[in-house]
Amino acid sequence: METLIMVGQLLLGLSILVGVHEWGHMVAAKSFGMRVEKFSIGFPPKIWGKQIGETEYSIGAIPLGGFVKITGMIDESLDTKTLNAEPEPYEFRAKPAWQRLIVMMGGIIVNVITGIIIFIGLALVNGEAYLPKDKLNEHGIIAYDLGEQLGFKTGDKILSINGQEYERFSDLLSPDLLLGSDNYYTVLRNGEEIRVEMPNDFIDKFADKKNRVSVIEPRIPFSVQSVVPGSLASDAGLKAGDEIISVNGVQTRYFDQLSAILDSLKGQPITLQAKRDGEIVDMSTTVGGDGTLGFIAQYELDYVSRDFTFTEAVGEGTYNAFAVVWLNIKGFQKMIAGDVDVRKSLSGPIRIATFFGGTWDWNNFWRIVGLLSMVLAFMNFLPIPALDGGHVMFLTWEIVTGRKPSDRFLENAQKVGMVILLSLMAFVIINDTISLF
Repeated sequence: METLIMVGQLLLGLSILVGVHEWGHMVAAKSFGMRVEKFSIGFPPKIWGKQIGETEYSIGAIPLGGFVKITGMIDESLDTKTLNAEPEPYEFRAKPAWQRLIVMMGGIIVNVITGIIIFIGLALVNGEAYLPKDKLNEHGIIAYDLGEQLGFKTGDKILSINGQEYERFSDLLSPDLLLGSDNYYTVLRNGEEIRVEMPNDFIDKFADKKNRVSVIEPRIPFSVQSVVPGSLASDAGLKAGDEIISVNGVQTRYFDQLSAILDSLKGQPITLQAKRDGEIVDMSTTVGGDGTLGFIAQYELDYVSRDFTFTEAVGEGTYNAFAVVWLNIKGFQKMIAGDVDVRKSLSGPIRIATFFGGTWDWNNFWRIVGLLSMVLAFMNFLPIPALDGGHVMFLTWEIVTGRKPSDRFLENAQKVGMVILLSLMAFVIINDTISLF
């Protein structure tokens, strides 16, 4: 069922994104009097179609893209049978270069607008919640394996990033930081300030499927929220509101401390101390075979939360949308510099489906769709023949120089671009498949 939900979200998300992208091309073309022969979400074979006026609207069986067929335009269909005749007034090639440029930019523009609207909506609906630096440093961090490889230790208090103040816990491993270079942290450890360097290729380890656990997390004080009836904790006399302060004389102020010691004493008898209404209560029990006692913890961290006004949401959403584009640019720079393994950085449909997850969460769904909308706009703007950016490149050349590339040149460029795109698609699908194992 989880797989079906992943696939369902992927197909719905791609259909929305492809639909609005191709709609942007079509609306621009029709507004300049160009004939649009076909509008398709998905690639052939066609599973549904309907002719409305001069345009056939259809859904293809391969849901990994879509297309708009504009008369007189050399596109992925490579239909050039009419190019030897004089252009008709309604053809793409008969229109001024600036109109053709707007048509080719139409899909990119609509994807950007879609991404901005989604991020504004998310900001307006969800507001924001974050753990500020001062609350984080009351207790410090938990360092997991990858965090320890980086140089952190559990209990560290992080004072600054690159010598600069930071505002919240999420800043410590923000995408912008991970994609940067020569970054370092200043931490307070046992009363001493220590510099922790982040290697420029750290994002490669962070992106590895084997490291999909947290690098660092806030260290969390806890108390007992409720006790499972009939459990070992219940038999020992543990009650809601208790604070477990030690096990076998070892301090357990934080939940990671308690988890570690219980995991090391599975099935063994223990003594524990709890603070209850200001008094210390001694108890004895046995640790379960799974390393638990049978209670639900209540975590005690003071997160800051706030709602956005509409004006604030517009600013926040627009910033978040364009941050996606900036991060893609930095990601490409990392790949070119050799700091990032391309196999870990490029995602195809299989890996994208896993981003949606196996449960249908509308908030997460729209967040991923908004992100993908901005990524689609960025990728389509790359100056590769067969992408919108390739057409934009040639049209910009025509506008600047006043010389139009020949139809033969454009046809050959389109073929080269199709080979590049098909090769890239094959690479990411094979890479996605390998990453599953």
